[in-house]
Amino acid sequence: MRFKIAAAAMIAMLAMPAAAVLPVGAKAPDFKTMGALGGKTFRFHLSEQLKQGPVVLYFFPKAFTKGCTLESKAFADNMPKFRAAGARVIGMSADDLPTLQKFSTEVCRSIVPMARAFPAMIDAYDVEMPVIDAVTPMTNRTSYVIGTDGKVVMVHSDMGYEDHVAKTLAAVEQLAAK
Repeated sequence: MRFKIAAAAMIAMLAMPAAAVLPVGAKAPDFKTMGALGGKTFRFHLSEQLKQGPVVLYFFPKAFTKGCTLESKAFADNMPKFRAAGARVIGMSADDLPTLQKFSTEVCRSIVPMARAFPAMIDAYDVEMPVIDAVTPMTNRTSYVIGTDGKVVMVHSDMGYEDHVAKTLAAVEQLAAK
């Protein structure tokens, strides 16, 4: 019975839209982390990436789960459009680096870089997903588009993966048109 109640609570939490505190116009917190692309690790520094164009950060709960896999595949499929708009895209998760290396290769076809979201970063971007198992941190599903000035241009926070790619792509294409 306890399991059924816990499972029902988890399903209810996943169905609710996530809340993102960083509003449009807010300064995006700068951070450094490690990531993986095609199985190879790299260092990621947000402010350095913003010198080359806008950045899409899409936070997702857990690699190799259905929604996160479908979302990441959709980002990979649309990478040529993001690149044409001058944007960089990076998937962010609390998963460990070896998991993200494998996810980057197997799911993202070595197209979309994945990076570690550490607790301070999760707090700064307000993307912590409350979970029953407090031992395993997870982020909710929130996408940010950050302009070259370091300010949030668009935010979409919804546990459904379906609209994240279209909304972030529309935002970076609008930036490119300016």
